[in-house]
Amino acid sequence: MIVYLAGFKTIENTYNKNPKDIYLLSSFFEHKTASDIPKFLYQEKHILDSGAYSTFNNIQKAKSIDWIEYTKKYIQFIKKTNAKLFFELDIDGVVGLQKVEYLRKLIEDGVGLQPIPVWHANRKYDYFLKMCENYKYVAIGTTPVTEEGKVFRKNPKLMNKFINDAHKNNCKIHGLGFTQMDLLPYLKFDSVDSTTWIGGGRYATSYVFINGKIKSASKPKGMVMKDKGYKDLNLFNFEQWVKFQKYAENNL
Repeated sequence: MIVYLAGFKTIENTYNKNPKDIYLLSSFFEHKTASDIPKFLYQEKHILDSGAYSTFNNIQKAKSIDWIEYTKKYIQFIKKTNAKLFFELDIDGVVGLQKVEYLRKLIEDGVGLQPIPVWHANRKYDYFLKMCENYKYVAIGTTPVTEEGKVFRKNPKLMNKFINDAHKNNCKIHGLGFTQMDLLPYLKFDSVDSTTWIGGGRYATSYVFINGKIKSASKPKGMVMKDKGYKDLNLFNFEQWVKFQKYAENNL
């Protein structure tokens, strides 16, 4: 299983090693206004998210966005970085599934490669099966901030059904935002991603890779961490998650 680590941009300037052998995920939304594209986006072990889901914090504002123009810029970015793996704009809740399909086709025609479609509950299960028949790689929303994510996390057997049906169609499947340690060994996702390691620095939690799992420990009550301590902790946590990433690739 490949575990993509999202949020690398937060430590890019302080990480003094070459990340070329680390699986990373980043969002077009993070980089779309940047004058310089970070080098790690050009590496082979990188997967690109459209970032469109980030706009769900404000649905009314999201509805006012010119999504065709956004998609055209996304296509240019994919081509410029030579990305091979990238997600569709899974914004069913903003523009409807029919428009999402139109934008997906724009990407496919513009890049010459299939984007990874992302299943959400409004699409129903039959649609997921069609995705698996027509695409080589699909994804399901498993983050706890989505309704289907909450359902999936309470019912791992349901997640397993999605995974098994994808594999029956020789289709790979990605779990968006899923690194639940007690379930990963039993759910045979081809890939997942997580930003959990960043939260460690934010909440003064340290992560340690032990015996094939990530363990966490919070700072003692009453203790305060200095500003630089958060940066050091982020770097430490990231390297522990990289260890887990390498373990997962060979063992999960």
